[in-house]
Order: sequence, then structure tokens, then C-alpha cells
Amino acid sequence: MTYRLYEGKAHAASYLKYRISPSDFLMQKIFDFLEKQKGRPFELAVDVGCGSGQGTLLLAKGFDSVVGTDVSPAQLEMALQHAKKPNIAYRQCMAEELPFADSSVDLVTAMSAFHWFDRPRFLKEVHRVLKPRGCLAMLNYTIDMELSYRDCCTHTLNQICKEFYTALKRYRSPHLGQNSVNLYREAYESLPYLDKEWQECFWDKRLMPLSSFIGLVESFSSYQALLREEPQKAMALSQDICQRLMSVMNVTSAETEVVVAVKYYYLLACKPQEA
Repeated sequence: MTYRLYEGKAHAASYLKYRISPSDFLMQKIFDFLEKQKGRPFELAVDVGCGSGQGTLLLAKGFDSVVGTDVSPAQLEMALQHAKKPNIAYRQCMAEELPFADSSVDLVTAMSAFHWFDRPRFLKEVHRVLKPRGCLAMLNYTIDMELSYRDCCTHTLNQICKEFYTALKRYRSPHLGQNSVNLYREAYESLPYLDKEWQECFWDKRLMPLSSFIGLVESFSSYQALLREEPQKAMALSQDICQRLMSVMNVTSAETEVVVAVKYYYLLACKPQEA
């Protein structure tokens, strides 16, 4: 079954504000794979589980048409508010029931979403809608992000971060298992395609205010589960972590910028010509 955990308006707004988009480097990996395996024209890309549309926007520059799909009306409402490009459209639907004809899509993406789907059904649906030599790209990042700030002790900063992540582990959805990366690796191994790539550890560094790092962690499903169960405990936890990080950094503003290293993993696969 598909898990529906990102549907509240407050969570959707947080998702839009704090969730990070894949880097240009990662997006180019996807475009290069599609170019190599299928070649142009790039007519239609479908971004499944698009959320508030950050990844959908990045696809628009490479395709005649891009459609973001999501099961959540609240997420799509946020996405529509920021859909500035004329070749982007959004559809509400299940990931396992895509409203596209057989063999009609050049690229299907799932960015930080596949782990919530009915995974076998989704992969069958991807196979149905992809054109011959069409491609699938699925990527995600872990909560185990690392911070650095000027000449501050990186080890001390990240010990505090690890306490944050550890406190949230008990609220992790059992649907995800111990580690989401295993779900993507299993998908890679199960796909009966010869042309495919798997990358398990790619670090992407970006600059953001400390407050945005805290907001990013708060947008994860485990924090949101804690927030629903014990709101005061959740808010006290993130406030304490933020204050302790600021103390180690010797700063007084949570708007101080830090370098956040994000660990991605991704799967790229190409449907055979004869399938």
C-alpha cells in the first residue's frame, strides 16, 4: 500500500520551505543517462510523488512537457503556487495508477518518494508508461547530514546532530525498515533491465542558515510523527539542538550560515527497446 504522510497543509508548507532540491550535478547525471540510453527528443517527463514541486521545476528546462504527480492535494496546492514555467502541469493521482498511456513517457522520476509507494506495483506501472529506451531515475538522501562551520570543531557539531537523529529514530515509520537505502538497492537488483546504474553514496554540500537545517530535519516524517504525538517534546527537542549548535559555533543567530553535507543515493535504469 501507499503511505500518505505529507498531506497536512502545515507539513506541506514546511516541505516547500525547507526541503532541498537535487543539485545541478545530480540532475545532470539524470539528463546524461537519458541522453546516452535513449537520445532526443525529450518530450515528456513525469515526476512521481512530486510533493511541492522542487524537483519538477528542475526537469522543466530539459523537456517539452513535465507533469508532477502526487497523492496529496495540499502538496499540489503548494506546487501550483510556485509553478512558474509554462511547460509544467500537475495531476493528483496514486503513484501506482499513473494517468498516462502505455509507452508514452521519456523519463519517470521519483525524488525522495519511492520509499512511500507500493514499490512492486509502482515499478510495474513505470514499465508500462515508459517508452522503449525510456528511463527511470529514483534518488533520495539520508537524515544523517553533517554540519561544518568555519574553524569550529566539526566532530562536536555532528555529535549534537547525531543526538537529534537518534532521538527521532523511534518515530521512524516501520514501513521504511532500518534503512531506506535498502529499499532502493532492492529495487535496483529486482529491475530486469540490463542498462542501469546504482550509486549508494554521493555527498552534496550546500550552504544554508542553521535555522533551515533545523527546519529540514523537522520536515522529515519521523519528526512530524513526534510532533503529532507530543508537540511540546518535539519543539523542545529542536530548540535545544539549535541552541547547543549555536553555542558550539559561538554565534547568537540561527540565521548564521553553515555548510550542510547531504548524503544521496540514486538508481538510474533504462527500459529495453523490446520489452
